[in-house]
Amino acid sequence: MYTDKPDILKTRDIHFSVLHPDKEQARTAVLLLNGIQGIETVSLVAPTHVQLTYNVLNITLKLIEDTLIELGFHLDNSLLSILKRSLYYYTEETQRANLGCCSDQCKCTRDIFINRYQQLKHGCRDERPRYWREYR
Repeated sequence: MYTDKPDILKTRDIHFSVLHPDKEQARTAVLLLNGIQGIETVSLVAPTHVQLTYNVLNITLKLIEDTLIELGFHLDNSLLSILKRSLYYYTEETQRANLGCCSDQCKCTRDIFINRYQQLKHGCRDERPRYWREYR
């Protein structure tokens, strides 16, 4: 991909709150984040800890964490975590601006939501062929 710029691959840790009904938030997050464009690797470290490597030109930590929060995950909000998170957000956005990247991230966010939707079991899928669904 971009082998001449090794500093665009970032390895970060995401810690989840212990006080959540889903005690396996990290495992669920790994399943959601696998296969998303820009995310190279996602690994489960502990039930509340995920480590991921991603390409900062395609996706940022802020976008990943904001999407996880929107999906109902609870991140660790200790003072140290908040400070680290703020520093990572700032440095990644500055690096992207210096490299001339645009801030349009809707494709990556859309991929995460599509992946989440496909993994849910729900009755919104009509198994009939299209011509039967539109038959009048």
